[in-house]
Amino acid sequence: MRFNPPKKILNAILLITSFVIVSLILWNTNSFFRKFKEEERNKMEIWATAQSELLRLSEEQELGNLHLRVFQNNTSTPMILVNSDGSYRINNMPDVSPEDEEEIAGRIATFRSENTPIRIEYEGELLATLYYGNSEVLNKLKYYPVALLLIIFLFGAVIFFFFKTNKASEQNKLWAGMAKETAHQIGTPLTSLLGWNELLKSEELNPKITAEIEKDIGRLQTITERFSQIGSTPRLETLDIVEETRNAFDYLRVRSSKLVRFSFHSRAESLPVLLNRSLYHWTIENIVKNGIDAMKGKGDISLEIAPDPPLVHVLITDSGHGIPKTRWNTIFDPGVTSKKRGWGLGLSLVRRIVEEYHQGKVKVLSSGKEGTVMQISLRIKN
Repeated sequence: MRFNPPKKILNAILLITSFVIVSLILWNTNSFFRKFKEEERNKMEIWATAQSELLRLSEEQELGNLHLRVFQNNTSTPMILVNSDGSYRINNMPDVSPEDEEEIAGRIATFRSENTPIRIEYEGELLATLYYGNSEVLNKLKYYPVALLLIIFLFGAVIFFFFKTNKASEQNKLWAGMAKETAHQIGTPLTSLLGWNELLKSEELNPKITAEIEKDIGRLQTITERFSQIGSTPRLETLDIVEETRNAFDYLRVRSSKLVRFSFHSRAESLPVLLNRSLYHWTIENIVKNGIDAMKGKGDISLEIAPDPPLVHVLITDSGHGIPKTRWNTIFDPGVTSKKRGWGLGLSLVRRIVEEYHQGKVKVLSSGKEGTVMQISLRIKN
């Protein structure tokens, strides 16, 4: 099955077009850099030709206007002219002293690595060698492709996270749709079961049988209500978190193995909190069941309610094998599970219920070989 193929094609076209545009800009900048460097080379060759003419002229001869203009116009390219007798002259290098021979030698080596030296000859005789570096404009321009590559990388990262977020949003919509459809499908046979249970009551059967059936029907109604609220904003009401937590905890205590020892403690008798009863019970059940699974069905589960105004913390502790610290945050991601047949949705739903619906916080408070402590933090209603 394919979902939203036109949208996917549009996104792909947008991504490819963007990369083509940025690549063309990068290629054009690189071409401009090479061309500018060639222009610098041509300018220096003209300067070297003028210098050759100057060196061959006798002292009595005048230097032409053209030669003067060539020398005067070159005010940007740093250069060192080394004569055949070893003497040298520097131009456009205000930060270098002509007497500092060591610095001059270092600059010559640098210029040689940047540009091929120009030999100034006359009738086969070497008069001087011109070493020149990149102008200030060229030095700034050569870093421009690096900046563009960084922009491409950042652009790619933005696109990647955009598509990742978009995909996660689509998955959330799909899960929400499946949850609502499941609730709808359960509703029809559930109504029928209610009717059949009323008929069984009229047949004068053992009341315990119909009472247990009613409990199971009530449980199915709770599950249906939970699934119907996924993907929509649930209604919150002021409830006593101590009572609601105890009810959810006791429900699991009665239905769990005798090998699991439950303990409940609250530092307050009553605390008003804005809750959705059905979803909050689901949260407690998911965390407790994960703890029981971590203990492999045998051990201690304790729950403590600790007021810390303006918050109240619900601490759920198990005696399982613990969670590596590197996974404390990832265990809440969809699809992350340590079970062979698990879907990895339990703790993901817990985080969504607590943080998105109740504006609270859920986290791993501590974990080690002695067990794990999960903490839910909600705001106390004034």
